[in-house]
Amino acid sequence: MKILVDADACPVKDEVYKVAWRHEVPVVIVSNSWLRVPRHPLVSRQVVSDGFDAADDWIAEQADPSTVVVTADILLADRALKAGSKVLAPNGKPFTSSSIGAAIATRAIMADLRAGGDQIGGPRPFSSADRSVFLQALDRELVALKRLTQS
Repeated sequence: MKILVDADACPVKDEVYKVAWRHEVPVVIVSNSWLRVPRHPLVSRQVVSDGFDAADDWIAEQADPSTVVVTADILLADRALKAGSKVLAPNGKPFTSSSIGAAIATRAIMADLRAGGDQIGGPRPFSSADRSVFLQALDRELVALKRLTQS
């Protein structure tokens, strides 16, 4: 088991570490630039090129059914789901095979609206409640993965 974090804009890296350490699961922080990570045997850093989608490509290549991917990127979530991974958004919302299609469609609609010059708001501000929901969701996913790998 491992956790892959799309880390460049991830607001819950500290929460990932807490849950990963409790479950003794390795974490890979993937980014386009050097980020500070805790000095801990379960935490590693993977710096990829600054090429378009380089971090997403690396994560998608490493994703498998024993992986939890943490990302807000809907297209990366889709790729990780197709590889069999569990995928969580930083707000704790799981991406699933039944929800990813609607998320991709909404993303496309919003991109069209922005391209047409419409002024649309961004996501709501990240809250402490989102952190709490994320902690619970990541813990739940790791417990479920442990059960699958032990059976």
